[in-house]
Amino acid sequence: MSNKSSCNRVQRMPATSSRCVLAVLTAILSVLAIPHCALAADAPQWMRAVASAPLPAHDDKTDAVLLYSERTVNVQSVDKIKTHVRVVYKILRPGGRDYGIATVFFDSHKKINGLRGWCIPAQGKDYEVKDKEAVDVALLKVEGSELVSDVKEKLLQIPAADPGNIIGYEYEEEEQPMVLQIMWDFQGRTPGRELHYSLQLPAGWEYKASWINYPEAKPTQSGSNQWDWVVSDVKAIRREEEMPPIEGVAGQMIVSFFPRGGASANGFGNWQEMGNWYRNLTNGRRDTSPQISQQVASITASAKTPLAKMQALALFVQHDIRYVAIELGIGGLQPHPAADVFVHRYGDCKDKATLLSTMLSQIGIESYYVVINSERGSVTPEVPANVAGFNHMVLAIQLPPNLSDPSLVATIRHPRLGPLLYFDPTNELTPFGEIGGYLQANYGLLVTPDGGELVELPRQPAAMNSIRRTGKLKLDPLGTLTGEVSEIRVGDRAWAERARLHSVTKSTDKIKPIEDLLAGSLSLFSITKATVDNLDHTDQPFGFHYAFQAQNYAKNAGGLLLVRPRVLGVKSSAILETKEPRKFPIEFEGPSRDTDSFEIDIPEGYVVDDLPPPVDADYSFASYHAKTEVSGNTIHYSRTLEVKELSVPVSHADDLKRFYRIIAGDERNTAVLKVAGK
Repeated sequence: MSNKSSCNRVQRMPATSSRCVLAVLTAILSVLAIPHCALAADAPQWMRAVASAPLPAHDDKTDAVLLYSERTVNVQSVDKIKTHVRVVYKILRPGGRDYGIATVFFDSHKKINGLRGWCIPAQGKDYEVKDKEAVDVALLKVEGSELVSDVKEKLLQIPAADPGNIIGYEYEEEEQPMVLQIMWDFQGRTPGRELHYSLQLPAGWEYKASWINYPEAKPTQSGSNQWDWVVSDVKAIRREEEMPPIEGVAGQMIVSFFPRGGASANGFGNWQEMGNWYRNLTNGRRDTSPQISQQVASITASAKTPLAKMQALALFVQHDIRYVAIELGIGGLQPHPAADVFVHRYGDCKDKATLLSTMLSQIGIESYYVVINSERGSVTPEVPANVAGFNHMVLAIQLPPNLSDPSLVATIRHPRLGPLLYFDPTNELTPFGEIGGYLQANYGLLVTPDGGELVELPRQPAAMNSIRRTGKLKLDPLGTLTGEVSEIRVGDRAWAERARLHSVTKSTDKIKPIEDLLAGSLSLFSITKATVDNLDHTDQPFGFHYAFQAQNYAKNAGGLLLVRPRVLGVKSSAILETKEPRKFPIEFEGPSRDTDSFEIDIPEGYVVDDLPPPVDADYSFASYHAKTEVSGNTIHYSRTLEVKELSVPVSHADDLKRFYRIIAGDERNTAVLKVAGK
């Protein structure tokens, strides 16, 4: 997700040549107008050795291939790791020129030394660029990102990154690790021919290597406490619509290090130990202050029940604490003290969770950190304990034993802690008691005094995320359709529209979603009235009410009028209508249940000659039911689309394609009207 409910809590981008990042970096370099001070100099032997190697398997859409990569990690102590990196690409298409930008991320805990790059052109002499030609830039700011961060990029532009040429670079990282764990991301957007990873540990140290989404490659021992891994012919990951997050499908190796005698203060080997590590990192951060205690007393003074008090505190943290992330050094992992967050009135996801936890404790309610990823599927029970898999923080609130309320739908009973309500205080548009679809059936690390535990968050009923659309309409003999429509939205359906309109100030812009909806279903229309309900009242259903006129809605065909009963809303999808076979599962945002009901009064003097047939499509992942009926001079159309599962495996992709085609057919169907008596 790309909004403030997605907080980049711990994730640090590795040195990478990801296409989406490099496209942005190309623009940066063009603005900076970096001079090309390339010298004619022979490329190193390690680069020349692979320049003429056979290319890995690829198709004609591939912009570049990774011929060789080498990552040599030398763990010198709990406080120092040195890593030497070498990378070689061959550019195949003009779009591959982006790979001629060597991009390395660093921060106050990591230095980059000796960055150098080379080009071996298909014809002519080699080029070389050195570290002095590199530039350091701050990360681009996007909505929901850190306001202040010490993460920067070192960029080195290698000349002549043209089709047919070979590009390579190397550098050394010197890092003071915050965690004794490294993730090797060896699979990405480009196919890879030969990729190496080497690990050197101090005497007496041990390691644990875990493979994700890829067959395990056994290491060879090349020296005293030194191991080497090699993977070859790694396939590229081609992005598909509605696919799982890249972390959930890409091949990775997670390596954890253990000094002599066991895990260190900045290391762990399982979820329980990771929970202990994070709990130690947050010790004292939830201590209260007189100001917090006074604010809690003021906020809850008029609340009559424990639930009302919790709701009031949650609302305060959601709306009165601005989302601002200041992540310097350990601040990318460690929350700021609750007292500081309260005084400054801002913080990121872990800061807001910390303050709410502190305020809840003042009314006798215990709560626990839940470290999670805002993209469901990034972490699964098969994934080993690791820091890089998470980027967000929410709370698990321990409900009083006698508290039961139908609004608390995001609750699961924990075998030891009792009922736990999951809540995201960063998401200011989702009411207390609910969670967004991005968290439902998502796995997070529950941090308790007993350590860490990987838990699955609850899945809410489909009816909790819905659009209920009803319309009363009238058709005239010329085919013009007029009438009024009411939409009631709850759950993520409401959240999405509130987020869209959150910063809109002009009243004319507030009806833009209505215009977009009508434009997707009608060719000629005008809006005659429109209102928005409960935009700022997140505890109430969100609503649109509007009236419109659509000319030429009914089509005249030889004296007959052809009328589409499905007036508004498109539920079909063409994401599977591609020539290439699907490779990854199809992900839904969350369970949902949408209904449409339209009444169309037909023109006087006309009768219904033919109606579309009813539609009943029921699959394990979703169902669709639609019917068109006539009563007197009124056509009644109704339909229901329910998404029951969160993911459709590739083995059922054909079923989903068939399902969408059934919906599309129903959406195109027409009723036939004729002049009475003919």
